[in-house]
Amino acid sequence: MKKSKYFLVVTFLISFACALYVTMQVFPMDSFGKNKTATGVLSQVQDGDIIFQTSESKQCEAVRIATKSKFSHCGIIFIINGRQFVFEAVQPVKLTLLEDWIKHGRDSKYVVKRLKNSATVLNAQTLEKMKTYANTFMGKEYDAYFEWTDTRIYCSELIWKIYKNGAGVELCDLHELKDFNLEDERVQKILKERYGNDIPLDEKVVSPSNLDDSKLLVTVINTY
Repeated sequence: MKKSKYFLVVTFLISFACALYVTMQVFPMDSFGKNKTATGVLSQVQDGDIIFQTSESKQCEAVRIATKSKFSHCGIIFIINGRQFVFEAVQPVKLTLLEDWIKHGRDSKYVVKRLKNSATVLNAQTLEKMKTYANTFMGKEYDAYFEWTDTRIYCSELIWKIYKNGAGVELCDLHELKDFNLEDERVQKILKERYGNDIPLDEKVVSPSNLDDSKLLVTVINTY
């Protein structure tokens, strides 16, 4: 009887350990971790870097035209348990493995930018604060209406708010929807689908191109 109980206990512990390992591989975190040592595909990247790409969709094409930029999507790189992820506002807001994120862009091309004084500003405490704040958006819906609220959120808004509220850094000035190139018929079509005849021209917005143009950032990698 004792041997039977011992066998059951050992079997349970082994099964539990295996299940925990599998869970950590598939779901590497319940909240953002503190480990900053990267073992992923890009050894040059650091916690808090910003990555840009050209995505393939009609809306992304409209974003590129309206902002006069090749970039239509961006995310923030977080290193968690030694693995490189991109925290991005898609549907829904989520973490994506960096190598998978790169493949989603046109021709797998991308640009990585970094805060110029990141060595002093993005210390362990600040990065933890950024990740804690970022986690409040996990699972939220993508904001196709580009509203400046926290109910739903879009990619460049997510990054701007993480830096502002987590690190106290405003990466760039905010703009208004009317500041962009809205005359192109492809842009007009998307605006019509989204808003009808009531386009919120005074809505505060920030685009991937605004972040790309930030004087506070320096290019680390450019594959274009």
